[in-house]
Amino acid sequence: MDRAQPDLGRQYADRLELLRAYDDGGMHGYHMAEHHGTPLGLAPSPALFIAAAAQRTERLRLGALVFTLPQYHPLRLAEEICMLDHLTGGRLELGIGRGISPIELGFFGLTPEEAAARFAESRDVLLAALTSESLTFHGAYYDFDDVPMELRPVQRPHPPLWYGVSRLDTLDWAAPASVNCVMNLPAAQAREFVDAYRGRWVALDRDPAAMPLLGVSRHVVVADSDREALALAERAYPQWRASLLHLWERHGMTAPYIGYPPSAREAIEQDYLYAGSPASVGAQAARLEQETGISYLLCRFAFGELPLDAALHSVALFTGEVMPALA
Repeated sequence: MDRAQPDLGRQYADRLELLRAYDDGGMHGYHMAEHHGTPLGLAPSPALFIAAAAQRTERLRLGALVFTLPQYHPLRLAEEICMLDHLTGGRLELGIGRGISPIELGFFGLTPEEAAARFAESRDVLLAALTSESLTFHGAYYDFDDVPMELRPVQRPHPPLWYGVSRLDTLDWAAPASVNCVMNLPAAQAREFVDAYRGRWVALDRDPAAMPLLGVSRHVVVADSDREALALAERAYPQWRASLLHLWERHGMTAPYIGYPPSAREAIEQDYLYAGSPASVGAQAARLEQETGISYLLCRFAFGELPLDAALHSVALFTGEVMPALA
């Protein structure tokens, strides 16, 4: 939910209109990131936006990617997740993480080291709370004795778990817990992760048909011609990237794990952005699937100054022509 215009209420309304288009077009799900104190994230409470989205969609699955657990009290978050799962009619996707930005963590009085430790404990508390009638937990940060869990989620034992990954050591937790994963990685690195996850899944003697979704995220602009799509991308991408780097540059820091180049043309060349006609974007997506072995493609259809009508047309072309071709 990066800044697209000065009127925040209008931006929320525009994004909800896009969600209706995703729903009508047959897309699987909608995921939103959580950020604080930055134009990269103007929906710092994903739960609020998901609750609104639940009232405007019927089939689309909805979730945060991710709730940054160290910034929440796990008991309150567990109760909110139960509420959301009911408000969405069992369509909630539960993304969790520790937060990648030390600057944003600092706003909440957290160091990266403490956030990592809190994440692990908060995750354990959260999952225990969602799967128990009464919560008892004793840890370094949280202490609960027989807390009644009056709210239970629709989906049992809990909504599907998601995690944003950049390192292979994530597999130590993700594969045994059947966590769906999304990467911002280039194709070669994504392939390495996909192969490693599948290898771990086989080693755990799990059913191949129950394999979690493994995907990558890409900016996507579809237009009637390659030229028109490129013009739209060149307008929107630099503002999105400026929002991405805003806090880092303000604090004179280098952002880790961020490889997005300065221009839309470079992003296209480096496979971070797909911009073109339905045929062109379909070919790019098909090649990505072949090169990486992914089972999920997360598309950023709205970013920067991309106008709503252009984003709606992009979604219509993608759902009407690209998705059937890929299927």
